[in-house]
Amino acid sequence: MTWQQIDKRLQDKLGASTYNLWITPLQCVSFAGDSIELRGPDRFFCSWVMDNYMADIQAAVKDYTGRKPKIIFKADDELPEVSASQTADRGEQLCLPTINKTPTFVRTLNPRYVFDEFVIGDCNAIAHSACHALAEGDTSFGRCLYVSSSTGLGKSHLTHAVAHYILENAPGVRLNYLSAQQLTSEMVNSIQKHKMESFKSRFQSSDVLMLEDLQALAGRAKTQEELGSILDILMESGKTIILTGVQPPKELSNITDGVRSRLSSGLITTITEPDTETKAAIIARKARGLKITLSEELVWHIAERIKGDMRQVKSALVGIKAKMALRGHEANKEMINEVMANIVNQLKALDPEMIRDYIAGQFKLQPEDLLSRSRKKNIAFPRQVSMYFSRKYTQNALSEIGRAFNRDHSTVVHSVRVISKAINNDLSIQGQMKMLDQKIRAKFLA
Repeated sequence: MTWQQIDKRLQDKLGASTYNLWITPLQCVSFAGDSIELRGPDRFFCSWVMDNYMADIQAAVKDYTGRKPKIIFKADDELPEVSASQTADRGEQLCLPTINKTPTFVRTLNPRYVFDEFVIGDCNAIAHSACHALAEGDTSFGRCLYVSSSTGLGKSHLTHAVAHYILENAPGVRLNYLSAQQLTSEMVNSIQKHKMESFKSRFQSSDVLMLEDLQALAGRAKTQEELGSILDILMESGKTIILTGVQPPKELSNITDGVRSRLSSGLITTITEPDTETKAAIIARKARGLKITLSEELVWHIAERIKGDMRQVKSALVGIKAKMALRGHEANKEMINEVMANIVNQLKALDPEMIRDYIAGQFKLQPEDLLSRSRKKNIAFPRQVSMYFSRKYTQNALSEIGRAFNRDHSTVVHSVRVISKAINNDLSIQGQMKMLDQKIRAKFLA
């Protein structure tokens, strides 16, 4: 058996475009027993192939040998320098002409995190539109974007989607996509190996830079200094920059004013917790992907119980599918409640009435005012705020929250939607809601 046989199988599986770009530059240095050594143009190229095509290479070899091989990658820039004439004499190819001297480098991508799989709602519409535009090269939103959100609300889905789109539609673009922690680790490694010039050159020559979890840079003065220099050069040369964090730039702790100013230089948007309607759409889509049949009633039943991190949805659906297989019948509310009890974080004893009474006091009102039929703004707004926090911090169904205000579930849905939209569009209300949120946590959940 030869590498050429494996090479041919990979060509058939991956298609001409991917094969020519990522497999052709690889050279088989040795093929013995359970070990294969492959050489690539440079370490970044090898890292990308390892992250994205290692499984395909191992599967192709296993089809012939029946064993899962150990694949070893060596980069040309880690080996003794070879002259062009020596390379020509041996018929070797160091790098394809289509690959940039400073290559694309991305973190491992989730194959399902693409734009087509992203569910759009009021909570994330601006972030989605801006990311999609930048992926297509449309600068109508500007060239610099900062997306903030709590964990599990979709910011990583969007950045992965941008990377997928660029790799598929513009493979010649020099894309660097990594987390702030990875940036710090690579910088430390470069300092130790006296390769800071190479580190700077790599990032400063990016066409697109995507950096996630900026809060991880807190207190890391040297990394912040280098990032500031990188951002300056990329902004001045009109390159695309997408940044994410769990907080907006102004709220990040232990970040220098200079870096904070650069992070704030473009569009800043926040992804908030989706309303029940958007959650239901997310659940329905993920259920279809897992081949789980759920009625609309059951989809909404789950949506009403998921709070915060939307990664809980997949855990819930996997648990439901397992119980369906074990019991041999379709899902019902009892089954869903059993699964959700083990997944959804159990908050302290907090009910809509407690939140209603507390919010009424914060607005210098009586609880009876929020129970009244009055639609005056000074009463209607606190009522909507109370319903919003009742949805966020209790496990009660919409109808149960509505009863605490002498309203039905549709009023609760409307109130949550109104407040969510206001948080996105009105900085004053955003600040007010954040303050109330902190007070509720301190009083009831600390």
